[in-house]
Amino acid sequence: MVEGGRQGGPATGQVQTPYRDGREQDARGVSRSGAPRDQLGQFAAAILGETEDTWSRVLPEQTGVRYKPAELVLFSGQTRSACGGARAATGPFYCPIDKKVYLDLSFFAQMKQKLGGGGDFAYAYVISHEIGHHVQDLLGTLGKVQAAEQRSGTTQRNALSQRIELQADCFAGVWAANANRKDNFLQPGDVEKAVNTAQAIGDDTLQERSQGYAVPDSFTHGSSAQRVRWLKTGLDSGKVSACDTFAGAGDVDRD
Repeated sequence: MVEGGRQGGPATGQVQTPYRDGREQDARGVSRSGAPRDQLGQFAAAILGETEDTWSRVLPEQTGVRYKPAELVLFSGQTRSACGGARAATGPFYCPIDKKVYLDLSFFAQMKQKLGGGGDFAYAYVISHEIGHHVQDLLGTLGKVQAAEQRSGTTQRNALSQRIELQADCFAGVWAANANRKDNFLQPGDVEKAVNTAQAIGDDTLQERSQGYAVPDSFTHGSSAQRVRWLKTGLDSGKVSACDTFAGAGDVDRD
């Protein structure tokens, strides 16, 4: 959902690592050079690199738009973004103002312990979902949705948010499909783990877990079934064009 310019991932320090310039900042504001030393940080950086390699090839081939890499900011607890404050409790998100993805790696532990999702490909799905928002930004979709949200009521804003989030799920699948064709990295059970994660972070599942019932009009990311459907659509097709979650939506100015 677009809040203050940010695009949220699954609803779900200060170490800040913009990997593009190789600098890292701790809570005292002391900068130092170097890549992340911990295993999860290195994994996240590797997935970012995979998304760059794949989208740099796929996006111009399929859409004629040149891919410009995003930055990944890892933090612990809280940090600041151009879209406002970032806290671990908000979950991963993409900020279109500074073109960065913000991620507290403790979210992966929450996925495994509280949401029933986990595994390398499930974690890659979360990161690639946020990069999917960056792709939407490059394609101009985010700007159009934000403009449409400004002239919409709450229910319609939620519906628009669902469409943008489901498309990011689909783009995560597009990335995985094309990366796997090149590097053959998917192992038996990987897709199932990502699907389990998509099911676990559906709005209906999260609402039923927290309050015992679901309120569809308040959904901002999509139901479990919708998230699985669009992730699989991207995985099966490998095509950006297959991810048109806005088909039939007259509320967005589409080219």
